[in-house]
Amino acid sequence: MMPSPDPVHFARAPAVASALKRVLNGGALTREEACGLIGCPDEDLPAVCAAAWALRVRGKGRTVSFSPKVFIPLTRLCRDTCGYCTFRADPRDTPRLYMTPEEVLEVARAGERLGCTEALFTLGERPEQRFPEARQWLAGRGHRSTLSYLREVAALVLRETTLLPHLNPGTMSRAEMAALRDVSASMGLMLETVSERLCQPGGPHEHAPSKRPRARLQTLEAAGALRVPFTTGLLIGIGERPDERVDALMAIRESHARWGHVQEVIIQNFRAKPGTSMASAPEPQTPDTVRTAAVARLLLGPSANIQVPPNLTAFGFHVYLDAGINDWGGISPLTIDYVNPEAPWPQISTLRARTEAAGDILKPRLPVYPEYILHRPEYVAPSLRAHVQNAAGPDGYAKGGLPHDGRASA
Repeated sequence: MMPSPDPVHFARAPAVASALKRVLNGGALTREEACGLIGCPDEDLPAVCAAAWALRVRGKGRTVSFSPKVFIPLTRLCRDTCGYCTFRADPRDTPRLYMTPEEVLEVARAGERLGCTEALFTLGERPEQRFPEARQWLAGRGHRSTLSYLREVAALVLRETTLLPHLNPGTMSRAEMAALRDVSASMGLMLETVSERLCQPGGPHEHAPSKRPRARLQTLEAAGALRVPFTTGLLIGIGERPDERVDALMAIRESHARWGHVQEVIIQNFRAKPGTSMASAPEPQTPDTVRTAAVARLLLGPSANIQVPPNLTAFGFHVYLDAGINDWGGISPLTIDYVNPEAPWPQISTLRARTEAAGDILKPRLPVYPEYILHRPEYVAPSLRAHVQNAAGPDGYAKGGLPHDGRASA
C-alpha cells in the first residue's frame, strides 16, 4: 500500500500538521515536536506514517535491503542479568562455554554455501569478570578476555571464508574496539534506552551494569571516533515512556551528527519470554512499533537506515514499510535467532513477496551499508577493503541475487 502523497493535509491536530510540514520541508524535528508525534492521537497516525514514508522514499528510493547472515553465538555466558533475556546462560546451564574455532568455521562455511555474506557474532558481555570457568577456558586457549578470543575467530572467518564479520560483543572502550576494527566490517550495540529509571531496583536493568545508558553511549561515541560503521537502536516495551524513546533517538541523532558513523537504527519490539522476570509483561503491539519507527524516520531524516526485525512480528511485518523503514536487518537461511528463538526468520521468498507487494525492491546488502562502501571508504578498515570490494557490486549492495531460502536450525 502506498501512503497518501499529502500527509500534512490529513493531519487533524494543528501541532501534528505543523511538525510534519516542517520536517517535509527539510527542517529537523525538535524534542517537543517528536514527543507530540509519538504521542499523537490514533486518528493522526496515518498522516505521521505517510510523512515518514515520503521521507524514506526521498532519501532511499524504493529499495529495501536485508543482510543474508549466519548467527554465531560465540558464548552465552554474560556478566549481566536482564529481566527479559533468555540468551544468557551460566556455566551450570550449558556444557559448552564457548564455541570452538572449528564450530565457528563450520557454521560460517555452511552459510557461505547458501549465499550468506555476514557472520554475525553475538555474545554475552565480559563473562570472564563473573565466572572463573570462563577465565579458565580462555586461559587454556591463550586468551585473557572474551574480546581477545573474539578477535581470533573473527579473523579466522575472514581468512577462511568470504563472509564479513559483524561484531556485537557489548560495551567496549575505544582501545578494545580499535583492536577489533581490522577483523570486522561493522560493529553494533543496541542503545536500548537512555532511561536511568530502568536501572533502579525492580527494573529490567537492575542487575545489568553494561546497560547503564552512560556506558552504552560511551561505546557509541568510541565507534564514531574510530570511524566504525555502527548499528544501534531501541528496545521498546521494557518499561520506558514514549518521551524516553524520543530521548534515545535524539541521543543517536546527536552522536551521528558528530561522527557520521551510525549506519543503521533498529526499532526492536520486546518479546516476553517464559522463565524471565518479565514473562508476564505486556508486549508492545504492532501499532506501537509502527508509531516508533515512523517517528524514528522523521527524527533521523531521509538518509538514515531504519530497520524493524520482521521475525518479531509474525504476520503483519510488511506494515513497517508504510512507516518509513528501508531495511529488514539480518536474515538467516541457516541459523535461528538465538536471542529470540521463539521467533523464526521469514523465508527470503516470503520477505521478497511482501516487499514487492508494497511496491519496493528487495536487495541483499553487506554488513556495511552501500553508502560507506561507495562514498566513505575511510570507514572500512584497510585490512578489509579488498574483502568488501570483492563482495560488493557496483551499487554497493551484495553481488549476485537473493540467497537460497534454506531451513534455519539450531
